[in-house]
Amino acid sequence: MAQTRARHPHSHMWLIGVLGLAAGAALMIYAPRLKGISTSILLFAGFHLIGAVVILSSLYGMALRDWIRGLRKPALPAGDALEFGWGPGWMNGLAVAALVALAAAVAVQVSKPELWPISFLLVVQAVLFLFGNTAMSGFRRPDHMVLPMVDLVRGETDRVLDAGCGAGRTTIALSRVLRGGRVTALDRFDADYIDDGGRALLDRNLKIAGLTERVEVVTGDLTAMPFPQGDFDAAVSTNVYDHLGGAKQQGLAETWRVLKPGGRFLMAVWTPGPMMFTIGSLFSFLLTPKSAWREMGRKAGFAVIDEGAINGCWWVLFEKPVA
Repeated sequence: MAQTRARHPHSHMWLIGVLGLAAGAALMIYAPRLKGISTSILLFAGFHLIGAVVILSSLYGMALRDWIRGLRKPALPAGDALEFGWGPGWMNGLAVAALVALAAAVAVQVSKPELWPISFLLVVQAVLFLFGNTAMSGFRRPDHMVLPMVDLVRGETDRVLDAGCGAGRTTIALSRVLRGGRVTALDRFDADYIDDGGRALLDRNLKIAGLTERVEVVTGDLTAMPFPQGDFDAAVSTNVYDHLGGAKQQGLAETWRVLKPGGRFLMAVWTPGPMMFTIGSLFSFLLTPKSAWREMGRKAGFAVIDEGAINGCWWVLFEKPVA
């Protein structure tokens, strides 16, 4: 059955695509005019080729892929393998950025050898981007673990909320542990980094995992959940609340509201650290730090029970006090 939904108005892929187009144009137009590059047929042709690759990759991530998929009217992925829908722009974008940084290092070194420290820094950045691309690629693997082993649920018949379920990786992980309970998967299904927002993939993945009858799928916003107060025994969210921008506090307050007294909330988010630096470089320092998350959790009414790290992310186990 066809699914209709609104796209998120602030797609990160468009910003990345525009930057890629600018970088590709610079490699095709500006760099070949530099002294040392214009006099070498190999370098001259090479920069045009690299620039073309960067531009085509950017266009593909921004619009061409959706256009091609629309022409083909593709079905969901064939077979019975779980698929969580991270698009090629997110999976390969850092590899393209590494190529741009390396090409820029060559351009600086050839045209201005006295600026070799800049070339060196660009090479280091290219290596960091490659490490980051490897980390990002790991997110799409079906066996990528998303949940740490923590004391989350009271029993096997609990009702647990997956807040921001996406294509269902966390939902499936929860359902495998919660044998007699039920999971409610909540999402707006408008994420720009998951193919088609995730709803169709979620339904497919639940069917493959044999969980369709045990998972309730609800479309809704984390900052205004369509559930009564104290409706859930526990809640989980992985790599979602760090995307809420200025609404993080409201999202935590809503999670506190829908939990029963004594209920626990396991949240995993990206915070500043080595792995995030390979992915976002200096922009990684703009991520909300652990101390701020702890403070927002306490402000929402939670107590911090436990915390740790998994897959380069920070996780924290909150609890809604009984009294």
